[in-house]
Amino acid sequence: MGQILVLICSILLPPLDVLLKHGLDRDFWINLILTLIFFVPGVIHAIYVNFLR
Repeated sequence: MGQILVLICSILLPPLDVLLKHGLDRDFWINLILTLIFFVPGVIHAIYVNFLR
């Protein structure tokens, strides 16, 4: 159940999800920039950071 909530948050608010999981580190700033440039790369990066790494 918890993984589903993380996935939903990764899709709706990628920078917030990365911030809650990893804090204000390099991954958050990369995700914020990707999300501001275009939303889909931010979502992909959030899923990668939270599930695959």
